[in-house]
Amino acid sequence: MSQAPPPEATRRSRLTAQRIRSAWIFLTPMMLALTLVAGWPLFRNIYFSFTDASLTNLGAARWIGFDNYYSKITLASGREVTSGLLVDPAWWGAVWNTLRFAFLSVGFETVFGLIVALVLNAEFKGRALVRAAVLVPWAIPTIVSAKIWAWMLNDQFGVINDAFLRLGLISEKVAWTASPDTAMTAVLIVDIWKTTPFMALLILAGLQMVPKDIYEAAKIDGVHPVKQFFRITLPLIWPAVMVAVIFRLLDALRIFDLIYVLTPNNAQTRTMSVAVRENLFDFDNFAYGSAQATMLFFIIALITILYITLGRVRFDGGK
Repeated sequence: MSQAPPPEATRRSRLTAQRIRSAWIFLTPMMLALTLVAGWPLFRNIYFSFTDASLTNLGAARWIGFDNYYSKITLASGREVTSGLLVDPAWWGAVWNTLRFAFLSVGFETVFGLIVALVLNAEFKGRALVRAAVLVPWAIPTIVSAKIWAWMLNDQFGVINDAFLRLGLISEKVAWTASPDTAMTAVLIVDIWKTTPFMALLILAGLQMVPKDIYEAAKIDGVHPVKQFFRITLPLIWPAVMVAVIFRLLDALRIFDLIYVLTPNNAQTRTMSVAVRENLFDFDNFAYGSAQATMLFFIIALITILYITLGRVRFDGGK
């Protein structure tokens, strides 16, 4: 005869089942709402990418298969002409701009955010005031930040050109947001200035979870502060840093508002989101814009999956 499980095990099993049941009860409304506000529009967008839909008459859209992605036509002369998103140099230029912007901005923001978080985690007078002040750039709406920086970077009356001329750093006024050589750099500077506080806030939360007695023991053992950082602090906050990076990377890969306001109609800074918006609404090429939006979704999903898999990122606080 099989022996009956002990009462304590049975009680824990029932409690676990009850918690799982309660979790599903609370999650179901959210999942239904998410399906309606995100899943259905995504499905419709993917569908329109396989049609010849026009913004003015979506109901008359006809199924054309993969022509928006790739099509090949053989002319009477025998010459083959290819078209579509997969062979569009303008689109792949936008993809490259997005990836370059995302990895550079997130990289610098992570380093600067870590430095700021370490400073804010130290004990000094006025720390609360400094913490509040650091968050100001992040609290300012992106559109407002972009307009302020656009005025500051203006080649005619911008304060940055005026200051650099007075200091002798430049010999003539520079069109920072219009020049092909400086447009991406200008965008990166503005984004790093604005979003570094966000990274600092997330990393600071991880630093607050590190037990203080570890540092006290290391100090008693005579461990140098630099070695403490690389041997104690960084390994313990690394899971928080990895999660912060993925959150910021998702934002950077779909950057739109900063680029659209600061450097409009600039091929050197046009990102995937800007290209999608132009085709959907400006050029009334709705089907092609839908194909671009679909590609944007899958590129971001692929990068996110690779990052989580290769980086072994866990969202439960584990290593």
